[in-house]
Amino acid sequence: MSKILVVEDEAIILLQLEEILHTIGYVVAGLAASGEDAIEKARRLKPDLVLMDIVMPGKINGIEAAKIINEELDIPVVFVTSYADDTIIEKAKSVKPYGYIVKPFNELVIKATIEVALFRKTSEQKERDMKKPSGMMPDGESQYLDLPEIKTVLLKDIFSDIILFLYTENNIKEPVFKFAIESGIKKGGRNFFSYSRSTVQKYFLKEIQKQELFTHRIKRNEIHTLLPILEKCTESVQDSKAPGSLQILIDFSETEEFEDIIAVKKLIISKKEKGIPVTGIIAINIGMIDHTRIRLFAEGISKIIVSTGKETTLSFAHHTFPAESVSIVPQATIDDVVKKSLELVVLSLLDKPISGNDIVHEIHNRYNVLIPQARVYMLLYDLEQNGYMEIKMSGKSKLYCPTEKGRKYISQKLNDIKLVFKHILGGGIDEITGIRDKN
Repeated sequence: MSKILVVEDEAIILLQLEEILHTIGYVVAGLAASGEDAIEKARRLKPDLVLMDIVMPGKINGIEAAKIINEELDIPVVFVTSYADDTIIEKAKSVKPYGYIVKPFNELVIKATIEVALFRKTSEQKERDMKKPSGMMPDGESQYLDLPEIKTVLLKDIFSDIILFLYTENNIKEPVFKFAIESGIKKGGRNFFSYSRSTVQKYFLKEIQKQELFTHRIKRNEIHTLLPILEKCTESVQDSKAPGSLQILIDFSETEEFEDIIAVKKLIISKKEKGIPVTGIIAINIGMIDHTRIRLFAEGISKIIVSTGKETTLSFAHHTFPAESVSIVPQATIDDVVKKSLELVVLSLLDKPISGNDIVHEIHNRYNVLIPQARVYMLLYDLEQNGYMEIKMSGKSKLYCPTEKGRKYISQKLNDIKLVFKHILGGGIDEITGIRDKN
């Protein structure tokens, strides 16, 4: 999935672009509001493409920033601007952009322009590679490239305890959060999601309205306000006569108030140690904190997810990172399992109305596996023909909804498959484990 850096100083347009990119299946690598910020984030995040406004505050405008990004990093730039006069266009052409979109724009224009730009960039790269002698490095030194193999980390019982989620890029966290909330809602009980920056909550508006999910936005300098909220949440679970647990998902994407973050973590751990049924994920962006603080934050938590960029090395040297809690397998194995068990994977996603396109994107987000849309739609067509699915329209989208007969069929089918795995593996499978791409 291609990563896009969005550079725009108008907040409304920035959010609109971010929403469109998520909808059409791209990852927003980062957001910037000036030419200087764009250059810094392009160097650090290494996006596949930059959507760049031309006129912005600061000493460097979009055209000058695009020139530096293109020459230094060889990253394609597409301009998104309100200016379409000849003078501006001539200046923009001088830095060889891969596209030029004039505001107001729409989703189709954005999608088409990005796809053409990425295709052009890929074609240019292939042509350059074909001209290089085999095994030659860019500086002419004869040396065969030894590229790392992409692997996948599988964590056992991923949502049955307190999990620590360490990440370095904000765009990595969203699929994990979406999966965690879905799992929590399926289990029942109380679900609490606290965040400073996230778009995940928009997928659960109905659940929020029905009070199946409670959300709380963490504002700057207000992390300490989480403490009384968590006290009330845990007390309500403890005092409730109905069985259930408190499932939390708390994301600290801002780490300046580190002492308050530690206080929140200690409160959750203390409640867990007192026997209060609290499970879920505590997530923190470790991009801006050192190893000492990471170790301090990890103390008392035995299960850890680490999502990093491609250039990061992982070490399990400290006892709070137990290597035995993870298994590492080649991505090719995951590809094989998902493709051969595609019916199971699709059925597991049909617990609520969903489009075929969203199923394809969800499979890619969870397992890093690309499935042809035709295979997914063939399965959905068979389910519809057998009376297990009915189609509802939401705008222009065709949503597949399980019928009463379909819900019974899906439940029975998933239970049958669990029993088969239990027999083969000699143990129970209580839930689908979380799968995340690592390098």
